[in-house]
Amino acid sequence: MNQSILFDLDDTLVYCHKYFHHVLDRFADLMVSWFGPRGVSRDEVAAKQIEIDIAGVHVVGFQSEHFPQSLIDTYRFYQHSTGRPGSPLEEDALWKLGNSVYEMEVEPYPLMDETLEFLAEQGHELHLYTGGDAAIQSRKIESMQLQRYFEDRIYIRQHKNTDALEQILESGRFDRANTWMIGNSIRTDVVPALNCGINAVYLKKETEWTYNVIPIDAKPSGALLTLSELPQVPPAIHRYLDENLMKESG
Repeated sequence: MNQSILFDLDDTLVYCHKYFHHVLDRFADLMVSWFGPRGVSRDEVAAKQIEIDIAGVHVVGFQSEHFPQSLIDTYRFYQHSTGRPGSPLEEDALWKLGNSVYEMEVEPYPLMDETLEFLAEQGHELHLYTGGDAAIQSRKIESMQLQRYFEDRIYIRQHKNTDALEQILESGRFDRANTWMIGNSIRTDVVPALNCGINAVYLKKETEWTYNVIPIDAKPSGALLTLSELPQVPPAIHRYLDENLMKESG
């Protein structure tokens, strides 16, 4: 039976986390050069930035301005806690550093095109569901020419959660028993999918943004598969469907 398959974008189809990690490394270098003589360590800077970053995402969602602002807010925290004078030039440098993450060249995960092409050729209907700034995400989609696979079935949301997914499923009248969510985030992909009664594939990464990692506290009504690489998705879905068909006929 043909399936409706929703794919996440960042760190599912294209690389994302590694670019933020690179910027945060440069941020830590700057912060230690400024505040290290006052007893501030790289680990402390990293922990505070994560704390501020995650708290902000809960409020504003995936606004593009939020990440560079989290660098400035971390800088201001240590400015006040250490008594070191602040500098508009340093804040401007941090703002530009934070925004540089959105200017890096988009890179697909290995065999992205082959995986999507195979699923489309098998008759499955492919959808793209991503969180973030509409202009930034649209640029990535255009750069990778993903309209070839998803056409007008592309959904970009500032807040990516159960409510957002539920709205997509309701408006599109999806057959939930035959619908899948594929993504690397437990918080924004897996748990919302389970809450909405659709199948989920968790593409687990070796390193993950702390925000994405939460306990899976929802019970699957269908499949919950854990994979490590994108090309594993088609055979895993087909294997699950074949096993279910055998159970029903057996």
